[in-house]
Amino acid sequence: MAKRVAIVGAGVSGLTSIKCCLEEGLEPTCFEGSSDLGGLWRFTLSGEHVEEGRASLYKSVVSNSCKEMSCYSDFPFPEDYPNYVPNSQFLEYLKMYTNHFNLLKCIQFKTRVCSVTKCPDFAVSGQWKVVTFQEGKQESAQIFDAVMVCTGFLTDPYLPLDSFPGISAFKGQYFHSRQYKHPDIFKDKRVLVVGMGNSGTDIAVEASHQAKKVFLSTTGGAWVISRVFDSGYPWDMVFMTRFHNMLRNSLPTPMVTWLMARKMNNWFDHANYGIAPEDRIQLKEFVLNDELPGRIITGKVSIRPSIKEVKEHTVIFKNTPKEESIDIIVFATGYTFAFPFLDESVVKVEDGQASLYKYVFPVHLQKPTLAVIGLIKSLGSMIPTGETQARWAARVLKGMNKLPPPSVMIEEVNVRKENKHSGFGLHYCKALQSDYIAYIDELLTYINAKPNLFSMLLTDPRLALTVFFGPCSPYQFRLTGPGKWEGAKKAIMTQWDRTFKVTKTRVVQESPSPFASIFKLFSFLTLLVAIFLIFL
Repeated sequence: MAKRVAIVGAGVSGLTSIKCCLEEGLEPTCFEGSSDLGGLWRFTLSGEHVEEGRASLYKSVVSNSCKEMSCYSDFPFPEDYPNYVPNSQFLEYLKMYTNHFNLLKCIQFKTRVCSVTKCPDFAVSGQWKVVTFQEGKQESAQIFDAVMVCTGFLTDPYLPLDSFPGISAFKGQYFHSRQYKHPDIFKDKRVLVVGMGNSGTDIAVEASHQAKKVFLSTTGGAWVISRVFDSGYPWDMVFMTRFHNMLRNSLPTPMVTWLMARKMNNWFDHANYGIAPEDRIQLKEFVLNDELPGRIITGKVSIRPSIKEVKEHTVIFKNTPKEESIDIIVFATGYTFAFPFLDESVVKVEDGQASLYKYVFPVHLQKPTLAVIGLIKSLGSMIPTGETQARWAARVLKGMNKLPPPSVMIEEVNVRKENKHSGFGLHYCKALQSDYIAYIDELLTYINAKPNLFSMLLTDPRLALTVFFGPCSPYQFRLTGPGKWEGAKKAIMTQWDRTFKVTKTRVVQESPSPFASIFKLFSFLTLLVAIFLIFL
């Protein structure tokens, strides 16, 4: 009899968890508290209310990762979709994925998970009692052999009002960025956005088209990059390659950060615009925004340091004696996460992280029958990251893959919490952040699905060159092993065609480059050297 698996949430991670369970012969039941799938990517226009326990986005949200890098690994985006996908089309894609793999039959909508507790014989059975509540009905309890938690980390707004002296006296309007939907509310207002992450920067830029004046307050600064990268290529298709990743991880951290700063400042000098990161050793998440420098240089957005004091109608910033008149404050101060339906003995959240082996499995359970999917912040897209986690987790839940002893898992988690660095490569400022390619390769190794470059070089050198030097697109994760997709090679070899199909709508005749053959030879020799170094 197939093992029954309860899946909490029908967002991007929940959907792929259903599919992975079905592929492994498990019996998944997905509980979704809202009336539709999509999680973060479902913009609720009617009523414009923010649903409790569900991520919320504003109408203009566009993906920060391009379609070739943020798709499920065996289901590319439609060719006619733009490279960076608006939230409405992203939701359409998720529904296509759901219909293509017949996942809808496993989802129970308007069903909230109240509690997930161990059964009395958990040490033997590993089973869980899942209590749910469906609209118009009474609570019901079911027994499941395993649970996959796919609720994400963008549901509980972090609003540290104690850090802003005088905010209680403020006579204007203030709210967390989670409440933001449209820029119309900023018309002819003086607006302050606190926090220079992706949401804060987006909102400041949007507000600047309607507001009288916009201030963007940042404590530590950030690297801001455009989706349009070198030669007009999508930024992540250039940045996320195995070749570049190997180079970054082979160089001393000071050299990597120096090179990173030089690259970031090619577009505009961040120091001259007042937003250069104060700490350049520990890497924060990049801010993706195509308009910010233009709004700053035209005076539409003014960068300010952190807040010193808030008064009834004004704000005083640190190191700036002038008081600025403010009508609206938007706190883009991020999120915390929690699992209210789980006891702390199962998963305990401390200092913005949880004790999860490889960001997936609680380390203290007697039986590895609960997995958390999507609780990680890698530089790459969440879709292929969560999908790879789900592929591995489903095989562990089935019993096909084993976890190491608890002592080994606990040690790994403790080392990660210390966040010490080797002195080479990028140093991430938060424990939830991870090297995208290295992390996914590690999980693929567990399920014997990591691409073998050495073998590939002997059998298909053209594919090997593309895999190593080209974008580390999700299709690479389906070239071999369990879940192998026959269309993976073709998807890899045609990824640039799909990228430019939607932009190259006016065909221009180009002269062939005399250096193309030389470059191909150089690339082949570089790959040989890289593989030799890997196997030393």
